[in-house]
Amino acid sequence: MKFTHLLGIGAVALSTVACTTNPITGRSSLQIANNSEILTMSSQEYKTTLSKSKIISGTADAKRVSSVGSRIKSAAERYYQSIGRSADLANYNWEFNLLQSNELNAWCMPGGKVAVYTGILPVTKNDNGLAVVMGHEVSHALAGHGNERISQAMVAQYGGSILGGTISNSQWAGIFEKVYPIGSQVALLKYGRNQESEADQMGLYLMSMAGYDPREAIPFWNRMEGASSGAKQPEFLSTHPNPETRISDINRNLPKALEYYKAAGGKI
Repeated sequence: MKFTHLLGIGAVALSTVACTTNPITGRSSLQIANNSEILTMSSQEYKTTLSKSKIISGTADAKRVSSVGSRIKSAAERYYQSIGRSADLANYNWEFNLLQSNELNAWCMPGGKVAVYTGILPVTKNDNGLAVVMGHEVSHALAGHGNERISQAMVAQYGGSILGGTISNSQWAGIFEKVYPIGSQVALLKYGRNQESEADQMGLYLMSMAGYDPREAIPFWNRMEGASSGAKQPEFLSTHPNPETRISDINRNLPKALEYYKAAGGKI
């Protein structure tokens, strides 16, 4: 079985045919991988992870994860509809699950497959804090960061190939697993600092659109940093911007976020 992908034909040609612009942040990125294949692989990996995990359901915490996730999902759908890009989310099949794990972590696979670990809930503390986390993770999916990372790996490995070249099923799976090295109850999605910064900004706006107070983002990130004090840094923070940069960026983006929050009925 062969998968057809856009492969390296030179930086100029690639940027011409496959430059994607984030409709919320305005950032452009190279995304040349086949989204349909990514969504298929993501769904399979998500099911595998759930089968090896203890899913928490019916509890107040599980309901909060579902409720916050659903509001952020709806906010994203409304926004994309308002700008005429509903098609971007047409193949999303959203799921929000709370998994039993002491990891201070959460993640969202391409296609809206979200997992929140119980270990991060004491740090989120409330719905606003949880919205910071889930908005951030959902933003990775919406921004196509998985495609971007896979594209970077494809160009690095097959940069000399022609446009429309083919790679084998095993080669494609190997590239995907480098970006999403998911194991039993541990999913560490390997994003770069630029992508993490974009997810911070986009997530801040999404949570605000969903009616959650973006001013709670700074206290949350401070709590996350405190949780890693004197111990191994949580994987959730491993590739994130340094704390000073993050807080500075949040403060810079907060006025616009508060506009979204006010439009959603929030009190300033």
